[in-house]
Formats: sequence, C-alpha cells, structure tokens
Amino acid sequence: MSKAIRRIWLCADDYGMAPGVNAAIRQLIAKKRINATSVMMPGGYLGNGEAEALASLNADEPHAAIGLHVTLTAPFKPLTEGFAPLRQDAFLPINEMMKLAMTRRLADAPLEAEIAAQLHAFIDMFGRAPDFIDGHQHVHLLPQVRNAFLKVASEMAPKAWVRQCGRARAGRLLHDKKSLVLDVLSLGFRSQATRRGLVTNPAFAGAYAFSAKAQFAKLFPRFLKGLPDGGLVMCHPGFVDEALQSLDSLTTLREHEFAFFNSDAYPGLLAEHGVALAQPSGESPRAS
Repeated sequence: MSKAIRRIWLCADDYGMAPGVNAAIRQLIAKKRINATSVMMPGGYLGNGEAEALASLNADEPHAAIGLHVTLTAPFKPLTEGFAPLRQDAFLPINEMMKLAMTRRLADAPLEAEIAAQLHAFIDMFGRAPDFIDGHQHVHLLPQVRNAFLKVASEMAPKAWVRQCGRARAGRLLHDKKSLVLDVLSLGFRSQATRRGLVTNPAFAGAYAFSAKAQFAKLFPRFLKGLPDGGLVMCHPGFVDEALQSLDSLTTLREHEFAFFNSDAYPGLLAEHGVALAQPSGESPRAS
C-alpha cells in the first residue's frame, strides 16, 4: 500500500520588499510551484499595482494563501508614531531586538500598536484579514514580542493561523544552531498560541546558513524529512535588483531558490518524497 501524500505549505517570505522579490514570488505562484506568501506592510513596494497583482492571482481560483509578515527590524521603518526603540527613524537590527527581548527591556504598548497597525494596513490593502501571520527574521517568536503578536492576532484575526518555527523531530540536526534556537523559542510561542485559541503549523523547515557556499537544491530535500501533513517550509525566492541590494544582505541566494523552484526537477523531487502542496482554499495547518 502506498503512503499517504503529505500536503505542505511552501511560503515565500518578504513580498513587498523589492520589485524583483515580488515578481519572482508571483511567477512561482502562477506556476503553482509555491502556495503561500507573506507580505511586509512596511516594505516600500506594495504600491503601483504590486498588491493588486498578487491578489489577482487568486481571482479565478485560489493559488496561494496570503499572510502578514510582521516586520520589526532594520532597515524598515514603523507605521506608527512613537515606536521605540529606533535608530535613525528605523527599527533596530534583529540581534539588538533579540537582546532587548531576552532581557525584557521592550515596552509592550508600542509593540502592540505597531503590530496592530501593520495588520490594519493589510486588511485595508487586501480587503480582508490575512490567512496567516508570521514575522520577518522570526522576530515574532521573541519574548515580549510574541506576547504582543499573539494578543493582536487573537483579537484582530482569530481565524488566521500563526507560524511557529519548531522542526519535526525527524528533521532535527543538532549541529544546526540557528534551527535549535528557533526550536527553543517556538516552545513558548506554541504554548501561548494554544492558550489564545490560535492554530499553528505542526512543524517548520527552511532555515539554513545564508552563505555563498549554500546549495539550495541539495538542502531542500532535507527540509522535507519528517515534515508532517500541514508542515510549512519557508523560502525566499527573488530577482536581484537595486532595491533589494539596498535593503537586504540575502541577494543572489534568492535567485538560486527561484531557479530551483522554477526547475523541471522540483516537482519530481516533491513526488519522490511523497509530498504535494496544500490547496489554499480553506485549508490550514492542524494544531500542533
């Protein structure tokens, strides 16, 4: 008897960061190579029809879940006045935000107000609540930040699922320090999400060292190992342009990811591992 197909979410982060990122994500959605993307409301590239072009992909039939990518780190700027801490009117880098969060030195009210403003902006732009909510650079998992994040999500978008970043047991590699940190941070996040009645994805994959030596086509099969039905794989496809180069250090690796997902080999690899993309029409990950 053949094994049941595992249906997963393949989510491209950072829609709205740059025109080249947007174009690559839309191409992959149109070809049904990915089935979710999360949108950065503080990103500078949601005007000039960029948001409408994304929404139109679901006009005739659902092609992708569209979520909110809560953004609280540099070089992006807040939507609210009075957010703190800032540096030159922009959020702090992720390492500094992590230190402040771990030592409980962030103020709750500005966090709640900014996350709520980004969620309001999404609803105003797309005419509905997001299908799911996650965080840029996993900022939503941090202590204090996760309190505000889950409070706002449960009050403003209770039907949206929220991204936890703990791996499936079979996919855990102990030498992967970045993923180990995400595993630990996700413990408290999942617990709080459950208490607030929010659904989370049962497992997560897709984190890797963003170095020039990274070979995404070889890494991707590892992400599928042990990933259960409803699991989520994060990805960052994109085309390099001036806007991206000015905003983010992750550049050419985005093109490598796009090339892999756009390749003839990719669908066969999914089939080989007994995996298919979940249908965006009403499906959500099962609670962990």
